[in-house]
Amino acid sequence: MFTVDEQQKIEHQIELATRAAVLAKDETTVTRFRSFAEELTQKLLRMMRRGKVRARAYELWEQAGRPANRDLEFWLEAERQVEEGREQRKGF
Repeated sequence: MFTVDEQQKIEHQIELATRAAVLAKDETTVTRFRSFAEELTQKLLRMMRRGKVRARAYELWEQAGRPANRDLEFWLEAERQVEEGREQRKGF
């Protein structure tokens, strides 16, 4: 799980790259900064999603009585539920 500090660091890097893209004079540099900001944004979203999946998998594991050797089952179900929730939010 990533920390708040890691999240803030990535958000700060996104902000700096976005500002640099606005200030850059040549299109190649602008494109590179924008691309970097987008890559960081995607990384941040993946990290946040992984944290949600981890928390949900733990909840499912606890609800099932903390059985041994079923971690993958709970992880996959948590991924499915998180993705389903994301898709439902997109639809609205």
